[in-house]
Amino acid sequence: MKENSIPFKNSSTSKLVFVLSIIVSGYWWLGQVINVYSFALVGAIFEILWLPVLAMLFVLPIISMILLLREKVNIRSLYIYSTLLGISTILIMLLGK
Repeated sequence: MKENSIPFKNSSTSKLVFVLSIIVSGYWWLGQVINVYSFALVGAIFEILWLPVLAMLFVLPIISMILLLREKVNIRSLYIYSTLLGISTILIMLLGK
C-alpha cells in the first residue's frame, strides 16, 4: 500500500494571517520592552496604531480557527501557529506584569 503524499502548500491567506499575527505580537512586545514615548514621533505612531492592532489581536485567532476548521485541521497549516501566537500574546498581555 503506497500512499500518495502530496506536500501541503500553505495558501496566501494563511501566510497573510500568520504574518499579521507576527506583526501584532511584535507590536505588543516592543510596546512593553521599549519606551515608545521617549520620542514624540514614535509615541504618536504607537498611539495611532494601538486600536487597529488591538482589534487584530482578538480577531486574528478567531479567523485562524474558522479557516483552520474549514481546512479540516491540517497540522502543517499556518493557521495553527497563528492561533497559538495570538492566544499566547493575549495571555502574556493579560497575565504579564
